[in-house]
Amino acid sequence: MSVWPAWEVRDGAAATSWLGVRLEFGDGAHVDAVAVVGDGGVYLEDVRAVPALSLDDLAALADWIEDPLSEACGVTGRAADGSPASRARPEWPLGVEGQWLVAREYRSAQERGADPVLAVMGATGHSRRRSLRLIGQARDAGFLPPRRARR
Repeated sequence: MSVWPAWEVRDGAAATSWLGVRLEFGDGAHVDAVAVVGDGGVYLEDVRAVPALSLDDLAALADWIEDPLSEACGVTGRAADGSPASRARPEWPLGVEGQWLVAREYRSAQERGADPVLAVMGATGHSRRRSLRLIGQARDAGFLPPRRARR
């Protein structure tokens, strides 16, 4: 991944910086993005990819570039006391406990008439692809019934 400064705007003591970001893959595919550094965080403003990203890949893009981009921007990911900074994604237990919680979120959303996959995404903080994987694991563990066969 390569990162280069694009431009910076200063307002008194505060500054907002825009950076160019390029992520290249071995098969010739690449992702170009514009990242904004300001207000204590790093944000993506524009993304272009060749070939185009699927929605799942676009959702995973932040996970792919979060750590290298934060390092390049000087955002350490550490709180003032030196401990790791809290992530936007909530802690989610692994193993059987996590599978049971995924199943509980899924069934609760079904009962409310809401989209169960979106409910699992919201509860775990993971992308659609990762949430579908977690739902599959909950099914395999017997916490959810098998999927209906498509006709």
